[in-house]
Amino acid sequence: MKFSIFPSYERAWPELVDLARFAQRTGWHGIWFADHFMQQTDDDTVADGPSAECWTVLAALAATVPTIHLTSMVSPVTIHHPVVLAKRATTVDQISGGRAVLGLGAGWQINEHDAYGFELRAPGDRVTHFEEAIEVIHRLLHENRSTFDGRWYRLSDAPFDPKPQHLPLLVGTGSPRMMRITARWADCWNTWGDPAQLRDRTAMFRAACAAVGRDPDGVRRSAQAMVFLTDGDAARDRLRATAPEGRSLVGSPAELVELIGTYVDAGVDELAIPDFTLGRTSERRMATYERLRDEVLAAFM
Repeated sequence: MKFSIFPSYERAWPELVDLARFAQRTGWHGIWFADHFMQQTDDDTVADGPSAECWTVLAALAATVPTIHLTSMVSPVTIHHPVVLAKRATTVDQISGGRAVLGLGAGWQINEHDAYGFELRAPGDRVTHFEEAIEVIHRLLHENRSTFDGRWYRLSDAPFDPKPQHLPLLVGTGSPRMMRITARWADCWNTWGDPAQLRDRTAMFRAACAAVGRDPDGVRRSAQAMVFLTDGDAARDRLRATAPEGRSLVGSPAELVELIGTYVDAGVDELAIPDFTLGRTSERRMATYERLRDEVLAAFM
């Protein structure tokens, strides 16, 4: 199984470069970067604070760090027109020599949509809109000329050059209808979750693949979870009581090795580790990534 670093979009550019170079030097697979314009808040109010633009960061890292894979997690089609997004991602694919992954989502974060005037439709229409957008992108990436006449998007004998060298489409979702769309159009399926949640959602995804006639083993799978590396039973038990349920891995290095082994057994191809549980400073976050690499992930790399 491969492992990727998932820094917050709050991070300053020098830290992002340091993390990417560290990842390249020490055998990590890639960098994931979230596509958001502000932090989420519990009550959906507008949040202050820095947020780097996803595709600008990925393009810069593509030119700066020559081997790391680069994934958008995930670009909401409520904010990005699919033609513009396909062109942007294909350009990063060209810069990187085929190391980009285009992660797509239907959009969900209320505060950024409200603040910037992006329409966030009702859930049913939102999924229908997403299905149009991913089909438009898929057609552009794979057809010489594309024609499409939908409710929201229209293509008329549209060219799209250059084609990407290697640009997988990834969808991160846990809902049944979105899983069926993923099974039809995407190359990769992604989900949040600890081993129990991963098991349940994997069963749902296999059912979605069966519904559309797709071999689930032909779809690459990735996951992410919040990781809490602890020393001592007291610290572990305290964190387990407060860590987000269903999304957290908590334990000593040996316990984390056992937990991550369940992802391997479940057929997950890539696990990303977000940095927002790893320390309050750039130095602390880097030190924790180093320790995870040496004491936990080395068992699988």
